[in-house]
Amino acid sequence: MKKAYILFCKAEEYLVALLTFAIMMLVFGGAVMRTIGNPINWAVDLSLLIFAWLIFLGADVAIRTTGLISIDLVVKRFPKLVQDILFTGGILLSLAFLFVLVRYGVPLAIENYERPFHSLGISFSYATIAAPVGSFLMSISLIIKLVERFRGPISGISTTEEAS
Repeated sequence: MKKAYILFCKAEEYLVALLTFAIMMLVFGGAVMRTIGNPINWAVDLSLLIFAWLIFLGADVAIRTTGLISIDLVVKRFPKLVQDILFTGGILLSLAFLFVLVRYGVPLAIENYERPFHSLGISFSYATIAAPVGSFLMSISLIIKLVERFRGPISGISTTEEAS
């Protein structure tokens, strides 16, 4: 299971890099073509679709591979127990927010099934489903961070600098 998760994480990182490159090429190519008088109408819609996935998958990669947002200058001055309480509270608040995104994102994606991307001819739900899928993945990453905080690094899974 751990090997499958590690493989998934690497694939997600490569996908995020590929999506970033694709957006860069679409926006640049679209601008060049518009400048020479041959606009690519579908480039904007495709960029929007890719951007939706990039935001949520990129956020999962960021949560997994970097420290969470904190004010170290202040937090490091507290006793370890207070630091652990603040860390756990932050994770639990984040998980609650992500649960809301999953809870309301799935019905939104279903509702948007009939709404088409104007120039792509596909459903807009391909973009809106990125929120609940990415939120679910971020929840897994946050739970792993919480477990690592109190039990130590999970062998082979942890990619944070703190655990190294």
